[in-house]
Amino acid sequence: MTQTAAALSTDAKSAIVEVLNQSVAETAVTTMLAQNFHWNVTGMAFGPLHELFQKIYEDHFEAQDDLAERIKAIGGHAEGTLAGMLDRSKVGEHSGTASDREMIKMMLDAQETLAATLAGAGEISAGHGDTLTEDLCIARGQTHEKFAWFLRSHLA
Repeated sequence: MTQTAAALSTDAKSAIVEVLNQSVAETAVTTMLAQNFHWNVTGMAFGPLHELFQKIYEDHFEAQDDLAERIKAIGGHAEGTLAGMLDRSKVGEHSGTASDREMIKMMLDAQETLAATLAGAGEISAGHGDTLTEDLCIARGQTHEKFAWFLRSHLA
């Protein structure tokens, strides 16, 4: 049975908020990873990679807000600390230098992780009848798979 946020049970809200906070955390960490790479990419593909990394971090910055606002619409608490996001995220930070190919590979892995996390979040949401959250997760997952395709194409 499809339900609105207000009609979800306490257990459903808790489960959905948990997976959405995971999604926010991984999106936030990936946003900073993309911005780091945008600032630091060098090499023959500087122009297109600089632009692609910017598209990624701009998209992800807005996505964090969409996911966090859904958490609030459900009645949950959106994790808002960097430390909390880093602890929760399956995507890690990168420090130091990396080649353009290493950056692409790390960003590709992050996009695939995000797509998988959002697919799981969508399944959990659907299992609780929350098709609105499921729809958000599906749309975000598709975006991450598209970015993964772009990045994978650079490595071909």
